[in-house]
Amino acid sequence: MASEVLQIPQGNEMFEGYRAAFEKYGFSPAVKSRGFLFISGQVGARPDGSAPQDVAGQTEWALKRVAELLRIAGLDLGDLVDVTSYHVDIEETLPAFMEVKQRFIKSPYPAWSIIGISGLSRPELKVEIRAVAALRE
Repeated sequence: MASEVLQIPQGNEMFEGYRAAFEKYGFSPAVKSRGFLFISGQVGARPDGSAPQDVAGQTEWALKRVAELLRIAGLDLGDLVDVTSYHVDIEETLPAFMEVKQRFIKSPYPAWSIIGISGLSRPELKVEIRAVAALRE
């Protein structure tokens, strides 16, 4: 299977405001390739681009964005096989992140790497999540 960019339907509330960013920065929100869906890093921003001040709110929005990309691809959070989360101030952000993660991600769990970093694309952002899901046959 050749690689295929996941097409976001026109008018999709979650991503409509981000179409210009995909072009400006030259990336796709997700790509299907060789039986997998590769999801670009999703930050905890609302559809209007604003971000909650709290880590729990940012984590929830990041996971909602991942879930929406999965939904568009005909998948759900149970199809995740590998996830990487990036955390600014990891010691401060991890407890709230884990609380929200446990509401969204159920057993059997995907592989998961948790990485502490010095910053993200905007100073107010504290969490970013990238993921890989297995496509259904």
